[in-house]
Amino acid sequence: MTSTDWPVYSPFAREHYGRGLDEGKAEGKAEGKAEGKAEEAARMLLLVLGARGFDVPDDIRAQISTCADLARLESWTTRAVTVQTLRDLFDQSDG
Repeated sequence: MTSTDWPVYSPFAREHYGRGLDEGKAEGKAEGKAEGKAEEAARMLLLVLGARGFDVPDDIRAQISTCADLARLESWTTRAVTVQTLRDLFDQSDG
């Protein structure tokens, strides 16, 4: 039996039952969207680097793939279009 299997009779319970659950769902959904955007940005960055002919070593691939900072990933992707070496991608102050 879960906590949602019992009827909610009191006015207080009717007003407040599930409120925390709804807030938690919304927060989880927002976090999931942010994680998804970062994962997609990392994937795009790796695609750009691959298209430019860079052989991305595992340590740099891990650094990119585990980065959750969307602004940093976007900055790296913008730089990835013109950098001459992978080191140049991270030599700016945010790497």
